[in-house]
Amino acid sequence: MSDYPEIERKMQKTCDALTSDLGAIRAGRANTAVLNPITVSYYGVDTPLLQVASVSTPDPRSLLIQPWDGSLLKPIEKAILASDLGINPQNDGRAIRLVFPPLTEERRRDLVRQTKKYGETSKVAIRNIRRDAVEKMKKQQKASEITEDDYKIARGRLQDRREGHPEADRRLHQGDRQDLREEGKGTDRNLRNTTVPAL
Repeated sequence: MSDYPEIERKMQKTCDALTSDLGAIRAGRANTAVLNPITVSYYGVDTPLLQVASVSTPDPRSLLIQPWDGSLLKPIEKAILASDLGINPQNDGRAIRLVFPPLTEERRRDLVRQTKKYGETSKVAIRNIRRDAVEKMKKQQKASEITEDDYKIARGRLQDRREGHPEADRRLHQGDRQDLREEGKGTDRNLRNTTVPAL
């Protein structure tokens, strides 16, 4: 099937988006990925914060942001305050520190719901991609544009892609959400390392 690479690309793009969404979740530990959505006006151009500053983790609950250009301290501070990060930046005139407070039980429950929503949205998107591809193949086969064997092979490849990561799916929808309920047991590490299911 000549357009299979394009179908694969769409599926992978959805998986990559899910990985990015999970990485940007602010749990109880410092995680540089939470800064990915934040942009700063640099010479009139909205630029990702991570492209105009170095970010380090001096301890498990802090991020230290040091802009390459000192004049960006205030714009970075404003951008963080305007974001939905929910952390007040500490500006000492040379760098900005973000301190991540321990998760409350309410916040953990919110994050559990958020990860579930991200996962379900991605699963639906991939299933839709697969459904559209199968319907297109059926039409091509009926129009004699592809053989019946080609149709069966391509559909089988899509099925393999769908079923290829059952363990990853279990971790995403059970294990990692459970970790969010357990403060200090690697929540951010597990979320960042989750292998995204292609369903």
